[in-house]
Amino acid sequence: MARTIQSLERAAAMLRLLAGGERRLGLSDVASALGLAKGTAHGILRTLQQEGFVEQDPVSGRYQLGAELLRLGNSYLDVHELRARALVWADDLARSSGESVYLGVLHQQGVLIVHHVFRPDDSRQVLEVGAMQPLHSTALGKVLSAYDPVAHSEAAEGEREAFTARTVTDLADFEEVLDLARARGWASDVEETWEGVASVAAPIHDRRRMPVGAVGITGAVERVCEEGELRQSLIAAVRDCARAVSRDLGAGRF
Repeated sequence: MARTIQSLERAAAMLRLLAGGERRLGLSDVASALGLAKGTAHGILRTLQQEGFVEQDPVSGRYQLGAELLRLGNSYLDVHELRARALVWADDLARSSGESVYLGVLHQQGVLIVHHVFRPDDSRQVLEVGAMQPLHSTALGKVLSAYDPVAHSEAAEGEREAFTARTVTDLADFEEVLDLARARGWASDVEETWEGVASVAAPIHDRRRMPVGAVGITGAVERVCEEGELRQSLIAAVRDCARAVSRDLGAGRF
């Protein structure tokens, strides 16, 4: 059996303790409940406090759970709900488009793929859930950068690597791409990240009308494009899927 890290086990036990029972606990209460020396308990609490996982009342000196845990919890719930709401619509999009469908969210200066529907044929494919895609060159990333201020800052301030000769790396040119995406309601990637591959994506909004993710299709250029232009039927299908998921999340009509 793999060895565990004792300090992390104690921190986890401390968070569980603060999550149940009384709203706030003093240092002595925490140390006694977990069988720890006060110095050890205080060190762990101080670390958790610095990270925002624990807060200390300035008057009583008692501890309670911090706002950072709420943020992380909401993030998990948002992604979990987003994926759950998108399952059926993503399957329908794969069937109607004949291409792979990806659902992505902003994560650590990139796009995290949280759902992937295979292209509906007999070709060999690899599940890419958990994979990361760049913000500046992919259709999913451009959509997030266009609609999410945090994603926009990270894409604008970060390094925009040239993956192919078509990749837009100049900041002014990139901002024009985002302006166009906002005006259209969708973004594309035609051989900007991978040679021979094209993508189309549209934003997903929640009940607060906030962008929470993006959905898109990816396939060979010769299938996704026609005479050098993206197929309008595929763009419409992607946008319809994004609107359907947004409505299921409570966003209403766009």
